[in-house]
Amino acid sequence: MSARILVVEDEEALTTLLRYNLDAEGYDVETVGRGDDADTRLKERVPDLVVLDWMLPGLSGIELCRRLRARPETKQLPIIMLTARGEESERVRGLATGADDYIVKRSRCPNCWHG
Repeated sequence: MSARILVVEDEEALTTLLRYNLDAEGYDVETVGRGDDADTRLKERVPDLVVLDWMLPGLSGIELCRRLRARPETKQLPIIMLTARGEESERVRGLATGADDYIVKRSRCPNCWHG
């Protein structure tokens, strides 16, 4: 049985890319575009991993992470925070809230110095 991953991301293009790559690796992938919808889904069924965007409609990823850590059934659930917030203070905040890892989204803009 393959591991189940819940991707909570509101950017459709990124959600599609993540689903494609995780599916290709054999994972069972579910996606949700709103934090409040993810909260409901996580109460119904706990996956093996959550990839969680920080800035979401309905309920922020940081608040969802906080709630997951407060519940006994999701206290140990691995959470990877995926966000455009790259400042060190934001990374510290995300990890302090309970994320197990923190990945910063990068632009692939050909005219950007970091792309």
